Amino acid sequence: MHLRFSQEIKSLLERLSSHHLTLGDILAETAERGFSLVIALLVLPFLFPMPPGLAGPFGAACLLVSVQMIFGRRSPWLPKQIARYKFPRPFAQLILKNLQRLTKVVEKITRPRLKKIARNPWTWRLNGLCISWLTILLMLPIPFTNPIPTIGILLLAVATIEADGLLICIGYIITALITSFFAFIGYAVWLAPGLLPSIFK
Repeated sequence: MHLRFSQEIKSLLERLSSHHLTLGDILAETAERGFSLVIALLVLPFLFPMPPGLAGPFGAACLLVSVQMIFGRRSPWLPKQIARYKFPRPFAQLILKNLQRLTKVVEKITRPRLKKIARNPWTWRLNGLCISWLTILLMLPIPFTNPIPTIGILLLAVATIEADGLLICIGYIITALITSFFAFIGYAVWLAPGLLPSIFK
């Protein structure tokens, strides 16, 4: 039975009420769809102020998963140390509830469309490439920009799990726009190296 993204998150919330969840548990339960779900869980905190020390590990784990998509893997692999990471229960509940709210909104505009595009193996790889690139942008030490690539990653993650080829294509356009935005920042810094630090003082 095909569950919608928000339904899978609801199931994870129910499991979380009885015991701690690890990334390995999530991957085991969601199989191929676990790629998108784990990516969404890892990047969602970047929409909000992150606790110190989590930005690097979360970004690195997301990059590790998305790079596997580029190589066509359908069963994600994580090092044991990362797979066994237990989300602190209050933190996990906050992430999952926020993700459920977000996906319920997105699901109102997404549905299986352009299936030939959505289910093409090369689309899977291209999605992984875009998510990897956006994750790299996400990890750049530029203040207040984290939510921008995060939105692109979440859009591609939901579009992938919902097999929405049209939304995937929109995700590619948004990825290009986000890249242009960061290129503009880079160009501005190159022209005036002291400008960015002075703005964010």
